[in-house]
Amino acid sequence: MTVASDRHRGRKPGAHIAVTGVSHRFRRNATYALTDVDFEIQPCEAVALVGRSGCGKSTLLHIMSGLTAPTKGEIRLDGALVKGPSPECVVMFQQPHLFPWMTVAQSVGLGLKFAGRPKKEIEARVHELLALVELDGYEKRNVQELSGGQQQRVALARSLAVHPEVLFLDEPFSALDLVTRRALQQDVRRIASEIGITLVIVTHDIPEAVTMADRAIVMAPNPGRIFDIVPIDLDDADRSERSAAAQAAQERLQKSFEGASGRSVELAAARLAGVETLRLAAAGQR
Repeated sequence: MTVASDRHRGRKPGAHIAVTGVSHRFRRNATYALTDVDFEIQPCEAVALVGRSGCGKSTLLHIMSGLTAPTKGEIRLDGALVKGPSPECVVMFQQPHLFPWMTVAQSVGLGLKFAGRPKKEIEARVHELLALVELDGYEKRNVQELSGGQQQRVALARSLAVHPEVLFLDEPFSALDLVTRRALQQDVRRIASEIGITLVIVTHDIPEAVTMADRAIVMAPNPGRIFDIVPIDLDDADRSERSAAAQAAQERLQKSFEGASGRSVELAAARLAGVETLRLAAAGQR
């Protein structure tokens, strides 16, 4: 049985997500962290929430995944109101959060064990997923023996074990070295496409967004809101950072990113100030 056979097990691939009128503020805080957020994500689409720290992108992801209830507005998954966490939506965080006494196989099969699935079914699914994340032969290894990148691959396999429709990624590769990070970005996009799930990524890394996403939703801070939506229409072969198409996409997204944070205005003001300083200095020399 192949992993791609998920599409033929009676479950439809991916899920449609509708975010409608979402605003949020935390308790004892009069100001809103998010305000009037509206957008949709199509089934099996990969979307990146991009913005500087403090723009509310992680808060929005937690609301979309059901971990946090919005102050206003709603999230719907295939038309059903999201009221809390569910097996259809899984979240990967910055740390893999693996139990240190477990083997790789035990870690990957944990959710299935809690769900009461038969032992043979768990073993087959674990074997299937470890092949998918390129950890064949690691079943009996203790998770503490693995590198950071390998631990994130175990966390990814564990997340996929329950056949989710949506995978939320909250900067899960930020603590890894560049080479490992780029490899995982490519692999996660490939895996999401193969098994047919919707992908939502939180990042402030422009190359990561271009590598992984079909669209980038650029967020501005104070309060968090949508500033721009940037399409990333690239074939997978063109998503290498060295390709001209990827570099052009990064430039477009970087421009929007800086506009959302106000940095483009700050840079323009700094340039003007520098020009004025040079003019005054030159005038004083006359």
